[in-house]
Amino acid sequence: MQHIGIVAGSAEGAALCYRTIAHEGAKQLGPYAHPEVTMNSIPLADYQKHIDRDDWPAVGELMLQSGQTLAKAGAGFLICPDNTMHQGLPFIESRSPLPWLHIAAVVADEAARRGFHRIGLLGTKWLVASEVYPDQLSARGLNYLRPTEAEREAINHFIMQELVNGIFSPEAIACHQQVIARMKDDGCDAVVLGCTEIPLIMNDANSPLPALDSTRLLARAAVLRAISA
Repeated sequence: MQHIGIVAGSAEGAALCYRTIAHEGAKQLGPYAHPEVTMNSIPLADYQKHIDRDDWPAVGELMLQSGQTLAKAGAGFLICPDNTMHQGLPFIESRSPLPWLHIAAVVADEAARRGFHRIGLLGTKWLVASEVYPDQLSARGLNYLRPTEAEREAINHFIMQELVNGIFSPEAIACHQQVIARMKDDGCDAVVLGCTEIPLIMNDANSPLPALDSTRLLARAAVLRAISA
């Protein structure tokens, strides 16, 4: 069984990923069982100073540093439960000591498996402006829709000022619901919860569209990869 290495971003999202690995491990392996997990958490502030400058190679170097630490700890492969940080991955993946399980590839596979056709993208303003999800969705013949500029700013505010700090307000839920409803009206048949923390407030029960929970999908895929080694 392979050892899972988690390259953490925000505390809230990384904690949700770890909890999901533990719970999914128990489903697959029996009570209290899961693959070995090691997490390395460089402070989000260190990443954010590069993200604010759109310096994605520098973000990648921090991811690489974290991955090297996890390789020394015995991890067999790496996951990063932070969608935005994946913009740094292409700059360092060829130098990584371990393979990565790409969060958007996992989500796109699930969208294709479930037969969705047009996917709404939610996440930080940096993530939804990037090609992290469009590249993976397009490779599987799936269409997508980005938020408007105003929607990006509103969602980004709630993510960065509230969700990453463990604040879950009714206003944040209402904002996400409004954006998802607009995407539904514009022809989307599913939505990617493409920020690690959005699944802490949004799910199939309160979303106007079926929700593709990037954090939990990544964690479950990591467990399956670990136990099938």
